Amino acid sequence: MGSIFTLRNLGVAARVVAEQAGRSRPVGALLSAGRATAQRLGHVMHILWLEVTGFVFLAIAAIGAIAFFREYGKFAMEETTLDRVLLAAGFTVLFAWFGVTSFWRVRKKNSKS
Repeated sequence: MGSIFTLRNLGVAARVVAEQAGRSRPVGALLSAGRATAQRLGHVMHILWLEVTGFVFLAIAAIGAIAFFREYGKFAMEETTLDRVLLAAGFTVLFAWFGVTSFWRVRKKNSKS
């Protein structure tokens, strides 16, 4: 029980110190700059995340496309079933959709900022 009150008191003390520091112009300016930098960095990191995942999904879709053409060739020679061809096609389309929509989200986020 004692540690909860100690943590609560530390939180209150930190809040009081932050309020007092915020009243100082140089400290307030540094805090404001830190917030602006953190927000912009978060925005850039989110865009990077969307671009990387979009690239990975498109790369997986390319692998699926290779599998589709291989299965289609086997299907044409009657060595496999239509189910496998459709599965490869569906996999390719699904991951291509994930990749494309990830890049669309990047474009939408860039037009807002």
